[in-house]
Order: sequence, then C-alpha cells, then structure tokens
Amino acid sequence: MNTARRVVVGVDGGGTAVRAVAVDPSGQVVGRAAGGGVNPNSHPPEVAAARVAEAIAAALGPHTPAGCVVGMAGTAKLRADPAVAALFDRAFAGAGLTGPPLVLTDAEVAFAAGTDEPDGTVLIGGTGSIACRVEGRRRVATAGGFGWLLGDEGSAFWVGREAVRATLRALQTGAAPGPLARSVLGAAGVDDFGGLITACNARPPIALASYAPLVTAALADPVAADIVERAALALCAEAEAAWVAGPVVLAGALAHAGNPIGGRLREVLGAHRVVAAVDGALGAAWLAGLDAFGGFAHPASG
Repeated sequence: MNTARRVVVGVDGGGTAVRAVAVDPSGQVVGRAAGGGVNPNSHPPEVAAARVAEAIAAALGPHTPAGCVVGMAGTAKLRADPAVAALFDRAFAGAGLTGPPLVLTDAEVAFAAGTDEPDGTVLIGGTGSIACRVEGRRRVATAGGFGWLLGDEGSAFWVGREAVRATLRALQTGAAPGPLARSVLGAAGVDDFGGLITACNARPPIALASYAPLVTAALADPVAADIVERAALALCAEAEAAWVAGPVVLAGALAHAGNPIGGRLREVLGAHRVVAAVDGALGAAWLAGLDAFGGFAHPASG
C-alpha cells in the first residue's frame, strides 16, 4: 500500500544539532530526523551541509516534497562565501527535494515557532545568542549574534567559558575549589590549573558550551549564581536592543522556562509579552505550509 503523502519539510539547525520534520497539509507530522550541529561557522562547511541534507532526506522518507524551509545559524557565511553556498546547494539537490529550499535564519524560524503574528522580537539563548526584530516574518534588525569569538554573551558557550574562567581563577589564587569548580574539574577529567587549560585547548572552542549545565546545576555556589545572573541580564539587554511592538519569543535551551537562566530572564523581561517557541523545525514547516498549502494550524496552538 502506497502511504506517500504530499508534505512540506521544516528544518531548524544550530551549532549543536539539526532537526527536520515533514508535515502534511493537515498539519500532521509524518516524518522526523535529527543530526549533529550545522552552523558552518563552528563546523566544517562540508560537514554542516551534509548533516542538513541527511536530516531532510531522513524526514522526507517516501513522501513527495511540496516545499521546504531551512532555518539555520550561520546563514551569513552562505551569503558571504560562494564556495560554501555551492556546498549547501549541492547538498540540498541530493536530499530528495524537487527545488531549492527557502533558507532563513534560525531566528526567523524560531519566531515562527512561537507565534503566528508577523511582527515582534525573538531572542535565542542556545549555543550562541542573538536577538532579532522581526517584521512580516522576516528579520529586519539584530542585536548580538557576533559568534563565540566576538560575543554571544549569555549563550551556553559564554556560560561554559565563564565557568572555566572562574575555576582557573580559583586555582590560580590557591583558593579551595567550590562546588562549580569541582564540577568543572570533574567534567574535564583533571585536577589542576595546567590540566584544565590543556583539556580545554584540546577540544574545539565551541565545546566550552558543554560546561553550561554545570553552572545551572550549582546555584548554591555564589560563583554559579553570579554567572546565571549575568547571563540573564546579557540576554535581556539583547532583547531590549532589538525590541519592537509585539511578542518576545524566547528560544534555545538557556531561554527555556525550566532553566534557571530562562526563569530569571522572564523576570527581567516582565514588562513584555513573552512567549516560548515550540520546536523550531515545526516553525519552519509552518512557514513552508503557508506557501505550499495555504497554511495549517500553528504549532503553538495545540
């Protein structure tokens, strides 16, 4: 029996992971896939492109594509570097699509995953951080988003780096390691100053984001509590800088209500109408469905 359907594919990809969904005209998800990080600024572009294509193909399965929206971090690299753009074009062509996808920023699909309104603000607190002003469902201005080397304040990378830096300062001064410092040393598998520096430098810089959960798990430690407070304030400042009338959509693991940083962020954003993004891939699929099917129920409505 042929169970193939006409579907749209939505993709949401960042520095840590990519997720793809296939959705039929009724709004039912008929395929899902996931893979590793796809930001071409933090991963080799050929690896990032292959991961996106693999996720699209796996989510699509036997179904017939009617459209595809790809939201991903690092789209500026595709616009700035023709060779990288060509890599992604070839990958998309081999993913089973009948035409090129609409490539948007991860912020645009995150906004669509939180609201069906066309205008507002989106703040992403994930591996990286960025806030965007959205008008007509497209990004028109940004705050932050400079990447791990130049900014991304309040992001998982920033939080993890601050945890390591605080640990190094404690070790350097001979202070007894507190709960956070002990957790960092344990996660790195070392017990001294030089070992921690060596362990961190042996991994890709973006791997510092893996230390972020240690901070939110050690709130009784004043050092961890201070990092959480500074992260929430940094993210709030980005949102305020990009703000426009409408909802403020929060996306990313650190901005989640269940995360201490996300909880504090909601407190400092108290004057604004804050909503949470659902799965960004569903937001991307919803945008694709507007064009292909005339729309279906917004993912946040159910």
